[in-house]
Amino acid sequence: MTDIVPVILCGGSGTRLWPRSRAIMPKPFLPLVGDRTLFEATIARCPLRAGFAAPVVVTGRKHLGHVEAQLDGASGASVIVEPAAKNTAAAIALAALRLPADAIMLVCPSDHHIGNPQAFAVAAKAAAALAGEGWLVSFGIEPKSPETGFGYLKRGEAIGELGFRTAQFVEKPDLERAQAFLAEGCYAWNGGIFAFRVKDFLEELAAHRPAIAASVAEAVEKGREDGFRFYPDARAFAGIDSESVDYAVMENTSRAAMVPADMDWSDIGNWQALHAARESNADGNSVTGRAELVDCRNVLVDSDGPRVSVIGLSDVIVVVDGDEVLVTSADGAQKVGKLSGAANQ
Repeated sequence: MTDIVPVILCGGSGTRLWPRSRAIMPKPFLPLVGDRTLFEATIARCPLRAGFAAPVVVTGRKHLGHVEAQLDGASGASVIVEPAAKNTAAAIALAALRLPADAIMLVCPSDHHIGNPQAFAVAAKAAAALAGEGWLVSFGIEPKSPETGFGYLKRGEAIGELGFRTAQFVEKPDLERAQAFLAEGCYAWNGGIFAFRVKDFLEELAAHRPAIAASVAEAVEKGREDGFRFYPDARAFAGIDSESVDYAVMENTSRAAMVPADMDWSDIGNWQALHAARESNADGNSVTGRAELVDCRNVLVDSDGPRVSVIGLSDVIVVVDGDEVLVTSADGAQKVGKLSGAANQ
Protein backbone atom coordinates (compact mmCIF):
# COMPACT_ATOMS: atom_id res chain seq x y z
CA MET A 1 0.00 0.00 0.00
CA THR A 2 1.13 3.58 -0.67
CA ASP A 3 2.82 5.22 2.29
CA ILE A 4 0.50 7.31 4.42
CA VAL A 5 1.52 10.98 4.64
CA PRO A 6 0.90 12.42 8.13
CA VAL A 7 -0.31 16.01 7.88
CA ILE A 8 0.17 17.51 11.34
CA LEU A 9 -1.90 20.60 12.14
CA CYS A 10 -0.10 22.72 14.70
CA GLY A 11 -1.39 25.91 16.29
CA GLY A 12 -3.92 27.15 18.80
CA SER A 13 -4.13 29.93 21.34
CA GLY A 14 -3.63 27.82 24.44
CA THR A 15 -6.31 29.48 26.57
CA ARG A 16 -8.14 26.40 27.87
CA LEU A 17 -5.08 25.07 29.70
CA TRP A 18 -3.98 28.44 31.06
CA PRO A 19 -1.73 29.23 32.85
CA ARG A 20 0.49 26.31 31.76
CA SER A 21 -0.47 26.71 28.10
CA ARG A 22 -0.24 30.17 26.60
CA ALA A 23 -0.36 31.77 23.17
CA ILE A 24 3.45 31.86 22.94
CA MET A 25 3.71 28.20 24.05
CA PRO A 26 0.36 26.42 23.51
CA LYS A 27 -0.39 22.86 24.54
CA PRO A 28 1.01 20.96 21.51
CA PHE A 29 4.51 21.93 22.61
CA LEU A 30 4.18 21.00 26.29
CA PRO A 31 4.87 17.61 27.94
CA LEU A 32 1.42 17.33 29.47
CA VAL A 33 1.16 13.51 29.53
CA GLY A 34 4.49 11.75 29.99
CA ASP A 35 7.88 13.09 28.95
CA ARG A 36 7.10 13.88 25.32
CA THR A 37 5.20 16.94 24.21
CA LEU A 38 1.87 16.29 22.48
CA PHE A 39 3.46 17.37 19.18
CA GLU A 40 6.41 15.03 19.63
CA ALA A 41 4.06 12.16 20.48
CA THR A 42 2.00 12.90 17.34
CA ILE A 43 5.11 12.65 15.17
CA ALA A 44 6.26 9.48 16.96
CA ARG A 45 2.92 7.72 16.26
CA CYS A 46 3.66 7.83 12.53
CA PRO A 47 7.11 6.25 12.09
CA LEU A 48 8.64 5.54 8.69
CA ARG A 49 9.15 1.87 9.56
CA ALA A 50 5.37 1.39 9.98
CA GLY A 51 4.38 2.56 6.51
CA PHE A 52 4.15 6.29 7.13
CA ALA A 53 5.86 8.85 4.93
CA ALA A 54 7.76 11.88 6.21
CA PRO A 55 5.35 14.28 7.95
CA VAL A 56 4.07 17.56 6.59
CA VAL A 57 3.53 20.07 9.40
CA VAL A 58 1.22 23.06 8.91
CA THR A 59 1.80 25.82 11.44
CA GLY A 60 1.95 29.60 11.85
CA ARG A 61 5.00 31.84 12.06
CA LYS A 62 4.73 32.29 15.83
CA HIS A 63 5.00 28.53 16.38
CA LEU A 64 7.64 27.79 13.74
CA GLY A 65 10.50 27.84 16.25
CA HIS A 66 8.74 25.35 18.53
CA VAL A 67 7.97 23.05 15.59
CA GLU A 68 11.54 23.04 14.33
CA ALA A 69 12.98 22.50 17.81
CA GLN A 70 10.69 19.52 18.45
CA LEU A 71 10.76 17.81 15.06
CA ASP A 72 13.87 16.12 16.46
CA GLY A 73 15.36 15.42 13.07
CA ALA A 74 12.27 13.67 11.69
CA SER A 75 13.58 12.35 8.39
CA GLY A 76 12.35 14.31 5.39
CA ALA A 77 9.84 16.41 7.35
CA SER A 78 8.58 19.57 5.71
CA VAL A 79 6.84 22.59 7.20
CA ILE A 80 4.21 24.81 5.62
CA VAL A 81 4.10 28.21 7.33
CA GLU A 82 0.60 29.67 7.18
CA PRO A 83 0.53 33.46 6.66
CA ALA A 84 -2.62 33.61 8.83
CA ALA A 85 -4.85 31.22 10.75
CA LYS A 86 -7.73 30.26 8.45
CA ASN A 87 -9.00 27.08 10.14
CA THR A 88 -8.61 23.49 9.00
CA ALA A 89 -10.10 23.50 5.48
CA ALA A 90 -7.46 25.91 4.18
CA ALA A 91 -4.65 24.35 6.24
CA ILE A 92 -5.36 20.89 4.84
CA ALA A 93 -5.66 22.27 1.31
CA LEU A 94 -2.20 23.84 1.63
CA ALA A 95 -0.72 20.44 2.43
CA ALA A 96 -2.73 18.69 -0.29
CA LEU A 97 -1.44 21.04 -2.96
CA ARG A 98 2.14 20.25 -1.96
CA LEU A 99 1.65 16.48 -2.37
CA PRO A 100 1.14 14.12 -5.33
CA ALA A 101 -2.47 13.68 -6.43
CA ASP A 102 -2.55 10.00 -5.45
CA ALA A 103 -0.97 10.46 -2.01
CA ILE A 104 -2.99 9.36 1.03
CA MET A 105 -3.12 12.11 3.65
CA LEU A 106 -3.64 11.33 7.33
CA VAL A 107 -4.68 14.60 8.97
CA CYS A 108 -3.77 14.69 12.67
CA PRO A 109 -4.22 17.51 15.19
CA SER A 110 -1.01 17.92 17.17
CA ASP A 111 -2.65 18.60 20.53
CA HIS A 112 -4.39 15.28 21.25
CA HIS A 113 -3.33 12.44 23.52
CA ILE A 114 -3.59 8.85 22.27
CA GLY A 115 -2.73 6.31 24.92
CA ASN A 116 -2.84 3.30 22.58
CA PRO A 117 -0.66 4.07 19.54
CA GLN A 118 -1.00 0.49 18.26
CA ALA A 119 -4.78 0.91 17.96
CA PHE A 120 -4.16 4.25 16.24
CA ALA A 121 -1.93 2.55 13.66
CA VAL A 122 -4.55 -0.12 12.94
CA ALA A 123 -7.24 2.55 12.44
CA ALA A 124 -4.90 4.64 10.28
CA LYS A 125 -4.24 1.73 7.92
CA ALA A 126 -7.96 0.91 7.64
CA ALA A 127 -8.71 4.58 6.96
CA ALA A 128 -5.95 4.76 4.34
CA ALA A 129 -7.31 1.69 2.58
CA LEU A 130 -10.76 3.27 2.37
CA ALA A 131 -9.24 6.56 1.22
CA GLY A 132 -7.49 4.65 -1.55
CA GLU A 133 -10.96 3.61 -2.77
CA GLY A 134 -12.10 7.24 -2.95
CA TRP A 135 -13.69 7.70 0.48
CA LEU A 136 -13.11 10.71 2.71
CA VAL A 137 -12.64 9.10 6.09
CA SER A 138 -13.09 10.28 9.68
CA PHE A 139 -11.86 8.47 12.76
CA GLY A 140 -14.93 7.59 14.85
CA ILE A 141 -13.65 7.62 18.43
CA GLU A 142 -15.31 5.05 20.67
CA PRO A 143 -17.35 7.13 23.14
CA LYS A 144 -16.73 6.41 26.81
CA SER A 145 -19.15 8.92 28.32
CA PRO A 146 -21.96 11.27 27.20
CA GLU A 147 -19.67 14.18 26.32
CA THR A 148 -21.28 17.47 25.31
CA GLY A 149 -18.04 19.08 24.14
CA PHE A 150 -17.54 16.91 21.04
CA GLY A 151 -19.28 16.52 17.72
CA TYR A 152 -20.56 13.03 16.89
CA LEU A 153 -20.62 10.75 13.86
CA LYS A 154 -23.52 8.37 13.23
CA ARG A 155 -22.49 5.04 11.78
CA GLY A 156 -24.17 4.01 8.55
CA GLU A 157 -23.91 0.85 6.47
CA ALA A 158 -20.71 -1.18 6.50
CA ILE A 159 -18.08 -0.77 3.77
CA GLY A 160 -16.64 -4.26 3.65
CA GLU A 161 -14.67 -5.00 6.81
CA LEU A 162 -12.81 -1.70 6.95
CA GLY A 163 -15.38 0.82 8.14
CA PHE A 164 -18.76 2.39 7.58
CA ARG A 165 -20.48 5.12 5.68
CA THR A 166 -20.98 8.22 7.79
CA ALA A 167 -24.74 8.53 8.01
CA GLN A 168 -24.77 11.85 9.84
CA PHE A 169 -22.52 14.52 11.35
CA VAL A 170 -23.98 15.81 14.60
CA GLU A 171 -23.08 19.08 16.32
CA LYS A 172 -22.18 19.16 20.02
CA PRO A 173 -25.31 17.85 21.78
CA ASP A 174 -26.84 18.69 25.13
CA LEU A 175 -26.44 16.13 27.91
CA GLU A 176 -29.76 14.37 27.34
CA ARG A 177 -29.03 13.88 23.65
CA ALA A 178 -25.45 12.77 24.35
CA GLN A 179 -26.77 10.15 26.78
CA ALA A 180 -29.17 8.91 24.09
CA PHE A 181 -26.28 8.65 21.60
CA LEU A 182 -24.29 6.55 24.05
CA ALA A 183 -27.25 4.26 24.73
CA GLU A 184 -28.03 3.80 21.03
CA GLY A 185 -24.52 2.51 20.35
CA CYS A 186 -24.09 3.67 16.75
CA TYR A 187 -22.55 7.07 17.45
CA ALA A 188 -18.88 7.95 17.82
CA TRP A 189 -17.00 11.06 18.83
CA ASN A 190 -15.63 13.10 15.93
CA GLY A 191 -11.97 13.41 16.88
CA GLY A 192 -10.90 15.59 13.97
CA ILE A 193 -8.60 12.93 12.46
CA PHE A 194 -9.11 12.28 8.74
CA ALA A 195 -7.71 10.28 5.84
CA PHE A 196 -8.25 10.96 2.17
CA ARG A 197 -6.52 10.81 -1.17
CA VAL A 198 -5.22 14.23 -2.23
CA LYS A 199 -7.11 14.41 -5.51
CA ASP A 200 -10.40 13.37 -3.86
CA PHE A 201 -10.13 16.00 -1.13
CA LEU A 202 -9.27 18.76 -3.60
CA GLU A 203 -12.12 17.71 -5.87
CA GLU A 204 -14.63 17.89 -3.02
CA LEU A 205 -13.24 21.20 -1.73
CA ALA A 206 -13.54 22.71 -5.23
CA ALA A 207 -17.11 21.42 -5.53
CA HIS A 208 -18.34 22.72 -2.16
CA ARG A 209 -16.03 25.66 -1.39
CA PRO A 210 -14.65 26.82 -4.75
CA ALA A 211 -13.48 30.17 -3.39
CA ILE A 212 -11.33 28.53 -0.72
CA ALA A 213 -9.94 26.04 -3.22
CA ALA A 214 -9.04 28.76 -5.73
CA SER A 215 -7.43 31.08 -3.18
CA VAL A 216 -5.33 28.33 -1.60
CA ALA A 217 -4.21 27.20 -5.06
CA GLU A 218 -3.12 30.77 -5.86
CA ALA A 219 -1.32 31.07 -2.52
CA VAL A 220 0.61 27.87 -3.21
CA GLU A 221 1.39 28.79 -6.82
CA LYS A 222 2.81 32.16 -5.72
CA GLY A 223 4.52 30.80 -2.61
CA ARG A 224 8.22 30.29 -2.03
CA GLU A 225 10.44 27.56 -0.65
CA ASP A 226 13.16 28.07 1.95
CA GLY A 227 14.86 24.74 2.57
CA PHE A 228 12.30 22.39 4.10
CA ARG A 229 9.93 25.32 4.75
CA PHE A 230 7.27 26.53 2.34
CA TYR A 231 5.68 29.99 2.62
CA PRO A 232 2.35 30.43 0.79
CA ASP A 233 1.69 33.85 -0.67
CA ALA A 234 0.26 36.03 2.10
CA ARG A 235 -1.80 38.30 -0.16
CA ALA A 236 -3.65 35.42 -1.83
CA PHE A 237 -4.17 33.66 1.50
CA ALA A 238 -5.51 36.74 3.31
CA GLY A 239 -8.93 36.70 1.66
CA ILE A 240 -9.75 33.07 2.47
CA ASP A 241 -12.81 32.39 4.59
CA SER A 242 -12.00 30.70 7.88
CA GLU A 243 -13.89 27.41 7.91
CA SER A 244 -13.38 23.95 9.36
CA VAL A 245 -12.94 20.96 7.09
CA ASP A 246 -16.04 19.45 8.70
CA TYR A 247 -18.29 22.29 7.54
CA ALA A 248 -16.55 22.89 4.23
CA VAL A 249 -16.18 19.31 3.00
CA MET A 250 -17.02 16.41 5.29
CA GLU A 251 -20.65 17.37 5.94
CA ASN A 252 -21.26 17.98 2.23
CA THR A 253 -19.53 15.11 0.45
CA SER A 254 -21.43 11.97 -0.56
CA ARG A 255 -18.24 9.97 0.03
CA ALA A 256 -17.94 10.39 3.82
CA ALA A 257 -16.87 7.28 5.69
CA MET A 258 -15.64 6.45 9.18
CA VAL A 259 -13.42 3.87 10.82
CA PRO A 260 -13.94 2.92 14.48
CA ALA A 261 -11.03 3.79 16.77
CA ASP A 262 -10.79 2.75 20.41
CA MET A 263 -7.34 4.09 21.26
CA ASP A 264 -7.50 5.85 24.64
CA TRP A 265 -8.02 9.21 22.97
CA SER A 266 -8.41 12.62 24.59
CA ASP A 267 -8.41 16.07 23.05
CA ILE A 268 -6.96 17.42 26.34
CA GLY A 269 -9.52 20.17 25.96
CA ASN A 270 -9.30 21.46 29.53
CA TRP A 271 -7.69 20.73 32.89
CA GLN A 272 -10.28 18.12 33.81
CA ALA A 273 -9.61 16.24 30.56
CA LEU A 274 -5.90 16.37 31.31
CA HIS A 275 -6.57 15.01 34.81
CA ALA A 276 -8.41 12.08 33.25
CA ALA A 277 -5.52 11.40 30.84
CA ARG A 278 -2.87 11.39 33.56
CA GLU A 279 -2.19 8.59 36.01
CA SER A 280 -3.94 8.99 39.37
CA ASN A 281 -3.67 7.23 42.70
CA ALA A 282 -6.42 5.20 44.36
CA ASP A 283 -8.14 8.39 45.52
CA GLY A 284 -8.16 9.85 42.00
CA ASN A 285 -5.48 12.41 42.86
CA SER A 286 -2.76 13.35 40.36
CA VAL A 287 0.28 15.43 41.26
CA THR A 288 2.94 17.01 39.05
CA GLY A 289 5.59 18.93 40.97
CA ARG A 290 5.79 19.38 44.74
CA ALA A 291 2.55 18.88 46.64
CA GLU A 292 1.00 17.29 49.72
CA LEU A 293 -2.63 16.19 49.72
CA VAL A 294 -4.54 15.16 52.86
CA ASP A 295 -8.08 13.71 52.79
CA CYS A 296 -8.53 14.70 49.14
CA ARG A 297 -10.39 13.02 46.30
CA ASN A 298 -10.06 13.63 42.56
CA VAL A 299 -7.68 16.56 42.96
CA LEU A 300 -5.15 17.60 40.31
CA VAL A 301 -2.11 19.62 41.34
CA ASP A 302 0.34 20.85 38.70
CA SER A 303 3.08 23.13 40.01
CA ASP A 304 6.30 24.23 38.32
CA GLY A 305 7.94 25.29 41.58
CA PRO A 306 6.11 26.23 44.79
CA ARG A 307 4.98 23.44 47.08
CA VAL A 308 1.18 23.13 47.10
CA SER A 309 -0.73 21.75 50.12
CA VAL A 310 -4.38 20.75 49.82
CA ILE A 311 -6.59 19.44 52.65
CA GLY A 312 -10.09 17.99 52.57
CA LEU A 313 -11.07 18.96 49.03
CA SER A 314 -12.64 16.99 46.21
CA ASP A 315 -12.90 17.64 42.47
CA VAL A 316 -10.50 20.57 42.52
CA ILE A 317 -7.69 21.63 40.20
CA VAL A 318 -4.69 23.71 41.33
CA VAL A 319 -2.13 24.94 38.79
CA VAL A 320 0.95 27.06 39.50
CA ASP A 321 2.96 28.47 36.59
CA GLY A 322 5.51 31.12 37.52
CA ASP A 323 3.62 33.92 39.22
CA GLU A 324 0.20 32.73 37.99
CA VAL A 325 -2.03 30.50 40.13
CA LEU A 326 -5.27 28.84 39.00
CA VAL A 327 -7.73 27.22 41.41
CA THR A 328 -10.95 25.81 39.97
CA SER A 329 -13.53 23.16 40.55
CA ALA A 330 -13.53 20.31 38.06
CA ASP A 331 -16.78 21.64 36.60
CA GLY A 332 -15.29 25.11 36.30
CA ALA A 333 -12.40 23.87 34.16
CA GLN A 334 -14.55 24.43 31.05
CA LYS A 335 -14.51 28.18 31.76
CA VAL A 336 -10.76 28.76 32.18
CA GLY A 337 -10.49 30.28 28.70
CA LYS A 338 -12.85 33.05 29.78
CA LEU A 339 -10.41 34.39 32.39
CA SER A 340 -8.87 37.75 31.54
CA GLY A 341 -5.45 36.30 32.32
CA ALA A 342 -5.95 33.58 29.71
CA ALA A 343 -7.31 36.00 27.14
CA ASN A 344 -4.51 38.54 27.63
CA GLN A 345 -1.51 36.28 28.17
